[in-house]
Amino acid sequence: MDERDGVSGWMAIAAVALISLLALVALYAPRRERFAVEAKVIPAPHPVTAPVRLWLSTADRRLRVARQPDIETSAHESLPTDVVIDIGKKYQSIVGFGAALTDSSAWLLQNKLNERQRGALLQELFGPPPGLNLNMTRLTIGASDFSLQHYTLDDLPAGEADPQLLHFNVASNLRDVIPSVREILSVNPQLRIIASPWSAPAWMKTSANLIGGELLPQFESAYADYLVKYLDTYRGYGIPIFALTLQNEPGFVPVTYPGMEMPAATRARIIAQYLGPALASRKPKTRILGWDHNWDAPEQPLGVLADPDAARYVDGIAWHCYSGTSSAQSDVHRAYPGKDAYITECSGGDWESARNGELMWFARDLLLAGLRHWARGVVYWNLVLDEQHGPHFGGCDLCKGVVTIDSRTGEVSRNDEYYAFAHFSRFVLPGAVRVGSGETDKEINNVAFQNASDGSVVLVMVNSHADARRVFVTQDQTRFQYTLPPQSVATFVWDPDQAGEPADATSSPPARKTPGTAATGDAIGERKVVE
Repeated sequence: MDERDGVSGWMAIAAVALISLLALVALYAPRRERFAVEAKVIPAPHPVTAPVRLWLSTADRRLRVARQPDIETSAHESLPTDVVIDIGKKYQSIVGFGAALTDSSAWLLQNKLNERQRGALLQELFGPPPGLNLNMTRLTIGASDFSLQHYTLDDLPAGEADPQLLHFNVASNLRDVIPSVREILSVNPQLRIIASPWSAPAWMKTSANLIGGELLPQFESAYADYLVKYLDTYRGYGIPIFALTLQNEPGFVPVTYPGMEMPAATRARIIAQYLGPALASRKPKTRILGWDHNWDAPEQPLGVLADPDAARYVDGIAWHCYSGTSSAQSDVHRAYPGKDAYITECSGGDWESARNGELMWFARDLLLAGLRHWARGVVYWNLVLDEQHGPHFGGCDLCKGVVTIDSRTGEVSRNDEYYAFAHFSRFVLPGAVRVGSGETDKEINNVAFQNASDGSVVLVMVNSHADARRVFVTQDQTRFQYTLPPQSVATFVWDPDQAGEPADATSSPPARKTPGTAATGDAIGERKVVE
């Protein structure tokens, strides 16, 4: 074979190889194309969730429940975590938030505001967002220190008695209290009312006076009847009572306004023998709450609950904030996990400790801590007071209402307590459940909830530090970080189920059940599970 024959042979072999390669390419090209298309539709391993909405207040009052820009979430598991939200770990359900409609508050509403002003204020306080969204109040059965005079609902001349309660009447409530409650019910028909007496009628007491003394044993049954008659009379005016306490602050005997001491043994006996049986079969049910006094004496409610005959009628314990800490609520809960907890009184005021404001204390120590320690509801003391801390007859000289009404002009100003409550009441809706949330920094406190109505998660955080602090939050696939300003309160809201749907920053909330509002700036005021 000559040289030309060799070249021709190699060229023939190369041609055959090239043809074979092209055939293989043609054969497998459709499969490669199919694989490429399939790869494009494989979902990302960590879907991006909707942005987190944020409302912020600062102790210097520069921001007051002001809407902030939405926080973008991250899908990176490598982010550090300060707070882990576990919505699978559930605690108590929430009844709500509110403030007491004392005689003084009702008088101011009816006498210092015209009909238009009063309607606007009650809508703001008890209406849905952008209102404060309160749904609880407390009434006094007879006079407290925040009344214009001392009275009960069965007062008689000295030396007379009325065990049949023939002279019982609510005439003293007809002008101010009852009309105010009815107006509030027209704004929020789901209002939950807790009622508490400060004193029995004088003829029932050892002191024969509304001030001081104790209940005479022979009138224990009549006293229970007196409370039941109150429930029936108010129901006749279209005012249902959600819960009743036997005596306001039974461990304290005031010297300038109505009150009386009532030891645990007396309370247990009245509940077991008289009040409990009288209310047991009534519908709708009125709950009996024990104690109704400070955190510093948990042995008092425990003493009543240790009596099985009384405990069977006691639905929960009412607490006040003036001494001790809210951890007492957990002490009682551990002993009796089936009994609820409510904070029924706590007042701010113009005292020395409040010189720098009260936002931080009320947001952190009352609301956040109280809810972490099993409270199902938190009720402030006076809903409304005037610029002179009144009117009142004895008692607290410096107490403040949630709002202050100028008795000369009717102008309304909103106090720090208003904004502290707003961080909870506008976002944590009735029926919400407290859920698991870690706490790694003692000066950055938090509590978390999931709303039953729409599944949204609400996280309230308080930064007590004098400097800004960055926090990293995780809840399943929702991960975000935020730098809390010094001395601030923040409410975060997100929907863990709305993957990839941006929050609407312009629309208004459609109904009361919707947490928060999309408004910007200082919008506020402008408008059971066992652990």
